Amino acid sequence: MAVLNQKSVLDMIKEFRRNWHTFCNSERTTVCGADSMLLALQLSMAENNKQYSGEFTVSLSDVLLTWKYLLHEKLNLPVENMKVIDHYENIRKIYDDFLKNSNMLDMIDVYKKCNVLTSNYENYANISPVQLLAKKIIYSYLNLLVNSKNDLALAHILNIPDRGLGREAFTDLKHAAREKQMSIFLVATSFIRTIELGGKGYAPSPSDPLRTHIKGLSNFINFIDKLDEILGEIPNPSIAGGRILSVIKMQLIKGQNSRDPFYKAIEEVAQDLDLRIKSIINSQQGDLALSTTDISPARPKSHAINRGTAYCGRDTVKTLLVLLDEEAASAPTKNKAELLYDDENTIHHNGTSILTLFRRCKFICWKTNNWNKFWKCSSGQK
Repeated sequence: MAVLNQKSVLDMIKEFRRNWHTFCNSERTTVCGADSMLLALQLSMAENNKQYSGEFTVSLSDVLLTWKYLLHEKLNLPVENMKVIDHYENIRKIYDDFLKNSNMLDMIDVYKKCNVLTSNYENYANISPVQLLAKKIIYSYLNLLVNSKNDLALAHILNIPDRGLGREAFTDLKHAAREKQMSIFLVATSFIRTIELGGKGYAPSPSDPLRTHIKGLSNFINFIDKLDEILGEIPNPSIAGGRILSVIKMQLIKGQNSRDPFYKAIEEVAQDLDLRIKSIINSQQGDLALSTTDISPARPKSHAINRGTAYCGRDTVKTLLVLLDEEAASAPTKNKAELLYDDENTIHHNGTSILTLFRRCKFICWKTNNWNKFWKCSSGQK
């Protein structure tokens, strides 16, 4: 697939930001770049296979075949002579629903809405696995900070660094999110808030599976709160952005060996993004065309003493959206197998591949549903 010139893509995304009221329901909708599109497609195909064959898995060859077909179809290019995988329509529906529920639009949807795409070409990005991991983690923290419905971003960082929130915790959260029809982050936040505000007189039910993850979830939510507080208390977006990146960096490298490639990659990425934020702010000064004055501020905490401080964050949110838009417009990862299936690098840093996380969730949900059916049948219930 040809990769579009980043400047042209960014111009298109800026047009989308200026007219977000026309294109979507939320000013905090984030753009799903090529790599995230591919991950979302992989999960959608695995979910389709689970529905039809009982296995939440999918081969790399099938993903790449469907990826090519999806791009052609969405761009209204000829597909008559292209091979299409079984149940493609269902896969497409699952894919669209996933993005909608995550408050995301993929790059092609943005193009189709703005209709300003050009056809310049550039080479694929070539980045080492550890650099890819470092970028993915830091960008995911920023993505979740801006768009709390982004389950894909949350899945990348829930247990990085290690909070004891591995596959089982993600499974329990995802299952609760489905039952309550809420985002995973909102489920986790509501659970921890209830405990924190309920005092000693409140304790979660012994049957609540989230009960075993209180410590880790509290650590995660309180860390996101700390980033939110920076948004709400520091009006200068350059200082706020730098502080947010510094806090994320220190959280990730704490206890790491300074000679570790991951340590160095995190430091390099954080430094590059800090410089990029300053560059974005400088380019925005005096450019009224990029103004998005109605972007909502940082989410105020329910127990904040002075909620007015939260309204300082609108300029920083706008800057972070530009930064995330640039990442979405960047060239896709060259090694698709590494992006989609490599557990080795993520497990080393207390993470798990996205497919493995969601597969575990589907399996547990399936076991739970079928066990309930078995119990009802054996007890004479209908």
